[in-house]
Amino acid sequence: MPKNTDKPYVLRVAEFIYLKITDIKKQNPQINNIQAFEIFMTTKDYDLISSGEYHNQWFLELKNNEFVDKMTKKKINNETIKLLELQKDSMLKFLMKIPKLYYTKSHFPLEISQRAFDHLWRVCESYEMWCKETKQEKLITLNILD
Repeated sequence: MPKNTDKPYVLRVAEFIYLKITDIKKQNPQINNIQAFEIFMTTKDYDLISSGEYHNQWFLELKNNEFVDKMTKKKINNETIKLLELQKDSMLKFLMKIPKLYYTKSHFPLEISQRAFDHLWRVCESYEMWCKETKQEKLITLNILD
C-alpha cells in the first residue's frame, strides 16, 4: 500500500522555510547550511514568520474561504486550526527578533538568536523527516539529517 504523501498542514510553514533556505543556497553555492540559515534570518520572509503575519494571512484566507484550504481544497477542522495557532505561538516565541543584537562583539550569536536558529533547524529537520517517511527524498536538498 503506498504511503500517504499529503503534507500535514503543520508542515506548510516548514516547507516554506526550507524552500527559502534552499533558494539562498542555490543563489550562493559557496555557502554552507549554517550560513544559509543565518542569511534567511535577515530576510523579509523570516520577518513574516517571526511576527506571526505568515499565519495571520493564512488564517484570514481560511476564514474567508470557510476554512477550506486553497491548496488542498479540503476543509480544515478545528483541532488542526488549534494546532496551527500553537505553531504560530511557538514561532513568535522562538523566532523573536531583536535587530542589531544578533552578534556580540566576539561574533558569537546571542542566546536569543541561537534559540531562533535552533528552532529553524528543527523545523527544517521535521520537513526532511516527513520527506523520508513518505519516500520523497527528491525534495531533500539541504541534507540536514545526514
